[in-house]
Amino acid sequence: MTLTDESPRRIAIDYTAAARQGGGIGRYTRELVGAILAQGGPASFVLLTASAGLGDRWREHRARLRAQSNTPLSFRDLPLDDDWLARLWQRLRVPLPAEWLTGHVDLFYAPDFVLPPLRRRTYALLTVHDLSFLRHPQTFPRPLREYLTRAVPRSVARADHILADSNATRDDLTALLHVPPEKVTTLYSGVAARFTPQAQPEERFRLQQRYGIAARPYILSVGTVQPRKNYLRLMEACDPLAAQRELELVIVGQPAWLSAPILAAAEQRPYVKMLGFCREEDLAALYRQAELLAFPSIYEGFGLPPLEAMACGTPVVASNASSVPEVVGDAGVLLPPEDIGAWQAALERGLDDSALRRTLREAGLRRAAHFTWTRAAAQWWDLLRRLRR
Repeated sequence: MTLTDESPRRIAIDYTAAARQGGGIGRYTRELVGAILAQGGPASFVLLTASAGLGDRWREHRARLRAQSNTPLSFRDLPLDDDWLARLWQRLRVPLPAEWLTGHVDLFYAPDFVLPPLRRRTYALLTVHDLSFLRHPQTFPRPLREYLTRAVPRSVARADHILADSNATRDDLTALLHVPPEKVTTLYSGVAARFTPQAQPEERFRLQQRYGIAARPYILSVGTVQPRKNYLRLMEACDPLAAQRELELVIVGQPAWLSAPILAAAEQRPYVKMLGFCREEDLAALYRQAELLAFPSIYEGFGLPPLEAMACGTPVVASNASSVPEVVGDAGVLLPPEDIGAWQAALERGLDDSALRRTLREAGLRRAAHFTWTRAAAQWWDLLRRLRR
């Protein structure tokens, strides 16, 4: 099967993560699909969503997508939540093809690790963001790890083609799941246009009022609160710095699995501010007003926060593990995620060395300019035109 300008096709996308998840894969799906629809191409689209309980915000989001789309677009909402959909299709494996819900499609794109049941003639395109549940199984609760260990390899085997967020994830797919290299394409994420170094009027005051951030300098870290993000080591590295100076560590991210020890450690440190999930319109301001972004994750499929921070002109100190060097390149300070002493020294230098901060800011802005959702969407369309079964 190929998609060409002379032969328009109908494409379905599982849009559930975009509708139900604020950050992470939800934001990835919103940005990529929005850019795909805005570019337009030789296809019509139907977005399939488990939309139970979403309400007015979901209706408003659909209206915005329709207004921005340059290709025919329809929606198919299911009166289920995402947990029920996963139970039916992945845990119970109810053999209800997605096409019973979407109508005939030539291609089904699943941007969130797993494929639904599909008819044989439908081309299956799948995004696998990372294989952290295989590389670092100790960072997952057992039920989730067992679910992913079953569902993701099964979907990978059924997919006609796979998109990986990075070369590191592509290499993991070939090494851990024995996927032929020609079956995987690396598709880098982009950074949204709202992430710029230009501060808005009174944005620091707005952050103080909305989130209770103090007027003193802060180090920012962004990511779901769970063990893989390595927040415990980050706090240990920041302890001596906070003891010596006026400083806050601001962590943005929803608490997820195995987060209780992290939250307890933060509670014991008055300088740590846990914001939970923040509005997307405030995230750029949080990056801009930070002295540094600290990103100590032990494993990432891509690592969007360093990219967004660089686009905002914020110096980045990040892990040198998995895909993070692909994103940061030489525009940030890269460190082993387990070396607390190295993190303490790098953060201290990043706070005090104005020449280094200026160098990182300039390099980060140049680096971030190479990653755009427009470029990602163009690569997605180009891939579809070249697909063969």
